[in-house]
Amino acid sequence: MYKNPVQAYEDVNRTTMSGRDVEIAVLTQAANRLADCQKNWNAEDHTAQLNDALKFNQLVWSIFQSELEKEDNPLPRKIRLDMLRLIQFVDRRIFETMAEPSPEKLTIVIHINQNIAAGLKSMPTNG
Repeated sequence: MYKNPVQAYEDVNRTTMSGRDVEIAVLTQAANRLADCQKNWNAEDHTAQLNDALKFNQLVWSIFQSELEKEDNPLPRKIRLDMLRLIQFVDRRIFETMAEPSPEKLTIVIHINQNIAAGLKSMPTNG
């Protein structure tokens, strides 16, 4: 497991995967990390595992946010605004969980990550 989430993202980026495949893989990894925390909530290393998973999720969503805020982003404005609102929600939930950890708070972020990844998988590719 990576200690540095940026390194994990960069390693995935270096492969021959498409941008969409990278997004799917990173969202799936982020969801899996949180799900592992839920399953192992009473583990001895729970706090470190939770902090790593939350920071990784925060990084993933921060990268999406920076891409969505770019003027040259090709997505329609409404979709970009909806995604930015979703990112705000995810950020709030991550901070709430950092402040007062509970396994139940992870469920919605796990589902969001999984659903966005599934939606990306189901989208037709250009070309």
